[in-house]
Amino acid sequence: MKAIGSIKGVGMKVLVTGATGFLGSHVAESLAHQGWQVRTLARSASKAELLKRWNVEIEIGDLSDPAAVRKACEGVDAVVHCAAKVGDWGPVEEYRQINVDATKVLLDACLEQKLGRFVLVSSLGVYEARDHHGTDETTPLPAQHIDGYTQTKVEAENLAMSYYRDRGLPLVVVRPGFIYGPRDETVMPRILANLKARLVTYFGSRHKRLNNVYVGNVVEAVELALKPDAPLGEAFNITDPQTVTKKVFFERIADLAGLPRPFATWPMWFARFMCGTFESAGKTFGFQPVLSMARLKFMGLNLDYSIEKARKQLGYVGKTSFDDGMAKTIDWLRAQGRVTGKARSIQTS
Repeated sequence: MKAIGSIKGVGMKVLVTGATGFLGSHVAESLAHQGWQVRTLARSASKAELLKRWNVEIEIGDLSDPAAVRKACEGVDAVVHCAAKVGDWGPVEEYRQINVDATKVLLDACLEQKLGRFVLVSSLGVYEARDHHGTDETTPLPAQHIDGYTQTKVEAENLAMSYYRDRGLPLVVVRPGFIYGPRDETVMPRILANLKARLVTYFGSRHKRLNNVYVGNVVEAVELALKPDAPLGEAFNITDPQTVTKKVFFERIADLAGLPRPFATWPMWFARFMCGTFESAGKTFGFQPVLSMARLKFMGLNLDYSIEKARKQLGYVGKTSFDDGMAKTIDWLRAQGRVTGKARSIQTS
């Protein structure tokens, strides 16, 4: 293994994985605008059209291909690993192939470079599926999780940390919460469709908190993790400075998009029973259930995590407020034709 280098700042080469996706595209755009020489690995050039606007160097290949990954890593000073299989349903092995096995391919390739920094984008989903009230990074991560995504994100973190401890990889881990923002082609459109169909239902109390984070704030955290003074071998929780209740979150979307506010609330015991029933049926008959334990966590648990460590050790601020971030999100969706309703004046009830 070559000697580990150091990050000296803007102007260096960085590989951003997952740059054709939601978060990765924002990371690539921001770093390119700041003068970084950005490279990514894409399965096809057609999926990387947006990146060409920012002069991102595009290598064609797959993260599971060691030869392609080694080529993509050649000469880079830093890696930001955003690529992941996300979702709340499906065989854990399908998630493991991308989130763990492909990450190992990337980690091995990085050991051949004089890498100054490896930023792993993980998730607050690595914590136990329970109510959280100010949970910080000293909380141990469980060995077993409720779905393939969170299970393999824990495994990926543990794997990367072993490369830091045993092989000197200059690792920093960021753990964002639920990311929202422009270019989300999956979750926010689904929320809008469910609001329109009056299918959004709270589980338990609508006043429990959500671990929301605007995509630009995640980019801020990633950029801070790339700085020379960022502490290595550490993980950092990342949310908006103002997390909100589930009621505020969904009502703000509804008001901005001109859609009906949700009001239905199921008792937690009934929500657990229904989620368990749907999951059992899904596993038996091979379909993705409308309700799952992962969705119960999102809609029914208190998801409040401390970001004090990121504030103190990274200098994280979270420059975009929830109100501004959600307004930007809905404006983008409206420009894409996904929002047609007229925004109502924001109500605070």
